[in-house]
Amino acid sequence: MSGLKNINRRTLLKSTAAVGAGLALPTIFTSASRAAYLNEPTGGTVTLGFNVPQTGAYADEGADELRAYQLAVKHLNGEGDGGMLNTMKPLALKGSGVLGKKVAFVTGDTQTKSDAARASAKRMIEKDGAIMITGGSSSGVAIAVQSLCQEAGVIFMAGLTHSNDTTGKDKRANGFRHFFNAYMSGAALAPVLEKAYGADRKAYHLTADYTWGWTQEESIKNSTEKLGWTTVEAVRTPLGAGDFSQYITPVLNSGADVLILNHYGRDMVNSLTQAVQFGLRDKKVNGKDFAIVVPLYSRLMAQGAGENVKGIYGTTNWHWSLEDEGSKAFVKSFGQEYGFPPSQAAHTCYVQTLLYADAAERAGTFNPCGIGKALEGFEFDGTGNGPTLYRAADHQCFKKVLVVRGKENPTSQFDLLEVVEEVPTEQVTYDPAIFGGELGACNAGA
Repeated sequence: MSGLKNINRRTLLKSTAAVGAGLALPTIFTSASRAAYLNEPTGGTVTLGFNVPQTGAYADEGADELRAYQLAVKHLNGEGDGGMLNTMKPLALKGSGVLGKKVAFVTGDTQTKSDAARASAKRMIEKDGAIMITGGSSSGVAIAVQSLCQEAGVIFMAGLTHSNDTTGKDKRANGFRHFFNAYMSGAALAPVLEKAYGADRKAYHLTADYTWGWTQEESIKNSTEKLGWTTVEAVRTPLGAGDFSQYITPVLNSGADVLILNHYGRDMVNSLTQAVQFGLRDKKVNGKDFAIVVPLYSRLMAQGAGENVKGIYGTTNWHWSLEDEGSKAFVKSFGQEYGFPPSQAAHTCYVQTLLYADAAERAGTFNPCGIGKALEGFEFDGTGNGPTLYRAADHQCFKKVLVVRGKENPTSQFDLLEVVEEVPTEQVTYDPAIFGGELGACNAGA
């Protein structure tokens, strides 16, 4: 991972053990009755677990997430320029650690696989004493790790996860999500698509065959069909397929005049590139210019797909070109550290780390239940996207959603997307009951 400052996990833990009495042993190795909650830190440090895809279809996002986590730790410990600690309001943190302790971290590779993600999270909790787990760029991974953290008794601050299920039917009291979801993408994107392409369209969906793809497809279908669009076909594709030609060929004879790619990461790069190579962008169907839509976009994906993204609409949680003070502060810090602007994955992971630390400071404890209460219903600003609410009912953040489009004339390799609309929070807010699920009770693990 270029730009990353490699830190050996064992070296880090060994060196930080010299501070005070050292890291506390995880309570699974001691008597649970001796601690108020799992992995209660007793030394001079507190350990966070960063669980990201370092291999697999979403590895590019994982690399940027890890960069952001490392930057957040620097800022929390009083190093660097402080980034969003200078803009987030309200803020209890002072840039001198959290509750008098320096922040340490360990990392794991989810491999973009749920089983591998659970195993690495379990190792960080049981062997490394991690008191909070965060990360993931797959909703399947996020849901699996969120469930593990609920069972273990630690907080899970979800990274990049877009499935409705994460804070819907699979929500948990110990889990929190800053990133937006598929419903919000549909609600934000559909009116823009109607303006661009009209209300009489026939759509063909190619969908990643797991929880995110399913809910993304459902949300976009619901939103576009309300406009009058017809869904011609919806075909599931395996995660990490690489070659999508066998799925794209049938589109040519389907009668569809829009292809919706419910793909992310390298899958989106490959499927979009192959769709353009098959000549779909140059076709006319039903008397209309054929259109391609990518409901969930990222700057990293746009870079991978290059010129193929020109004119293509989608949504994003955040973009580095935003001019609010929080976004500018983060882009400056990240750029100085790594030499290029951050992605939306980096942004949401950085913000989640600060929100966790600030909640601990406000609660006066690392007890996950105390932190959970501090996050529920928390309203804040200064982190990009304007005023934001961490809704208590489902632990989902609500803020503005960005509709973006691939630039026709980019000025650099990073300037590939333009924000065409900042959709207000009210337009993407929904009743938490529509996705079911029960939060249940917080688990402190001891």
